[in-house]
Amino acid sequence: MKLAVAGEVVLPVELSFDDLAALPDQVVDISGEVPGREGGGVRLRAVLARAGLKANATHVTCESTDGKFAASVPLSAVREAIVAYRLGDRPLPESNGGPLRFFIPDAAACAADDVDQCANVKFLGCLRVTRGAGDDTRPTNATEHAKLHEH
Repeated sequence: MKLAVAGEVVLPVELSFDDLAALPDQVVDISGEVPGREGGGVRLRAVLARAGLKANATHVTCESTDGKFAASVPLSAVREAIVAYRLGDRPLPESNGGPLRFFIPDAAACAADDVDQCANVKFLGCLRVTRGAGDDTRPTNATEHAKLHEH
């Protein structure tokens, strides 16, 4: 399990479980900020600080490991987001969307805003920092949205 941080960053990195655990801004229990979810993680701002942002960075695109899902959100709105990577002392299990999952506390309802619940990406593999919005495969209509949440 590695999290790639790429794009408009000073130093592209791949962060392992131990690398994520060594970062500041740990969130021991995400359920206080994302009700109904369990596990621990690290704030997005700490992950991005590790790679360093270029001056023109405006968005982060969260990409799933299979490359089938991506959500691009403004950096200014998600610095408090959480990269969940653990359940206890072990990697976040796949049944919880792991080994890595992106959560935005207080996200709007799906399809209601740029920063919505559909941007809470399961099976996170890459954070791609961009100038302007990046790839975004979130559903654009009710039928696509219903399919996304079937799984």
